[in-house]
Amino acid sequence: MKKLLVLLLISFVTFGAFANGQGETGTIKIGVAGAHSGDLASYGLPSVKAAELVVEMYNANGGVLGRQIELVIEDDVCKPEVATNTAAKLIGENVVAVIGHICSGATKSALGIYKDENIITVSPSATNPPLTKSGDYPNFFRTIAPDDAQADVEVDFAVNTLGLKKIAVLHDKGDYGKGFAEFCNALLENESGVEVVMFEGIQVGAVDYSAIINKVANSGAEALIFGGYHPEASKLISQMKKKNLDIPFLSDDGVKDDTFIKVAGEYSEGAYATGPVDTTSNPLAIKATEDHIAKYGEEPGAFFLNAYAATLAVINAIEKAGSTDYAAIDAALKSEYVDTPLGKISFDQNGDAIGVGFAIYQVQNGSYVELK
Repeated sequence: MKKLLVLLLISFVTFGAFANGQGETGTIKIGVAGAHSGDLASYGLPSVKAAELVVEMYNANGGVLGRQIELVIEDDVCKPEVATNTAAKLIGENVVAVIGHICSGATKSALGIYKDENIITVSPSATNPPLTKSGDYPNFFRTIAPDDAQADVEVDFAVNTLGLKKIAVLHDKGDYGKGFAEFCNALLENESGVEVVMFEGIQVGAVDYSAIINKVANSGAEALIFGGYHPEASKLISQMKKKNLDIPFLSDDGVKDDTFIKVAGEYSEGAYATGPVDTTSNPLAIKATEDHIAKYGEEPGAFFLNAYAATLAVINAIEKAGSTDYAAIDAALKSEYVDTPLGKISFDQNGDAIGVGFAIYQVQNGSYVELK
């Protein structure tokens, strides 16, 4: 009886795979996971649109391996406790790869589930270094440099360009924000003549940050570095300036988003943030942006080009591998280069993109401008 049940289960799973397009016929399913609603939707929705544009382009030209590509889109609201369910849904849909997740905490929660099912995952924005460097997630890749790289860029700018000597460091206590802040803190402590006068976490979602702002003011800090996302950053900088604490505000790519400027308004002027190196003059980036405007009637949002590159990399790997097999896609991602809006990229053995990096941006006249 047990043997019969096992045979029936195997037959059911095999039939399901072919019925859902993961056999030799049918569509090739690729998941897109991230914050598609809530406060951080401005980070996740651009990835959906990027994937849609790339897939439409491929499908119009016959798809890949003679099959059409189908996107399966799931919202994780950038919350770790939701991301596990999101991952389970995508696996239930028999996806062969996932573009996402967006936030590092949510990504980490989902990765173990994908690893157990041999699902390739390529994030456009999850920058927490251990996601690749720990070796715990061999199925994970990203088209953005990790937090230690952007922390290095930010600290170098703060110390050697702005000439700062006393710096307060705050973070949102999350995997991403706290991780970035810890890297900045360690780098600052190794800088001769530089003092970290304060290192502390804040409460995410709080309305009033007066107490922490008063502590920053009393610490004698010449600047504030913040690790986290734009909802908290916009409140911090607004309340700082209302209290006449007008010191340089430096943050990460979680703040390098137009929503930060829209919410903080005039108080965002002059703020600094790290973000992916500007590749908007790249011909593929120009075309991707033009296609986005034509289809959606607006400029693309944060991490759009990184997500576009991630989708191209996955489909290119499937094409070069001649298969949707996990090991074949993995090998192709690590050996093949692909032209993307970020430039010609491949991935190292850890899953980090070769050929991408960070730059410093400043809000000038209501827009982020890359500082050369």
